[in-house]
Amino acid sequence: MTAGTARVGRPAGGTRSLSGGRRTPLAARGFTLLELLVVVTIIGLLAAYVGPKYFSQLGRSEQGIARAQVEAFARALDTYRLEVGRYPTTEEGLNALLLRPANTAKWNGPYLQKAVPPDPWGRAYMYRAPGANSDFEIVSYGKDGQPGGTGDAADVIYP
Repeated sequence: MTAGTARVGRPAGGTRSLSGGRRTPLAARGFTLLELLVVVTIIGLLAAYVGPKYFSQLGRSEQGIARAQVEAFARALDTYRLEVGRYPTTEEGLNALLLRPANTAKWNGPYLQKAVPPDPWGRAYMYRAPGANSDFEIVSYGKDGQPGGTGDAADVIYP
């Protein structure tokens, strides 16, 4: 550089703040509070949109699980009837599919691979023989545990 020419641009040795210390590059400064609030708001809006759809799907899947379990019990009860000649009584219940009831000569079980599970809401299935409209019925009162209801609280009744 020749005498009399001024240097344009940054001073030699990097950028310095007014106090004499080094300034951090713009990329390393982090986020402002406003930017963080915008991101949190967007995440909240997405959760508010997706959350109800997810939880309604969860309720439908519990109803589907209950229906599948009840149908599996019904198939096992039909096999029991073919071998024993009758359905288990209400007192014998679904446990007759696992353990031989007293005074049952032709029992060739167990008719289920595992113990009778509770319904998806943690309550025992109700078994009645004879049922209101058939030889037997299996009932789960849904999420609310009360007769009747709609949606997640709807009863699952076989047949």
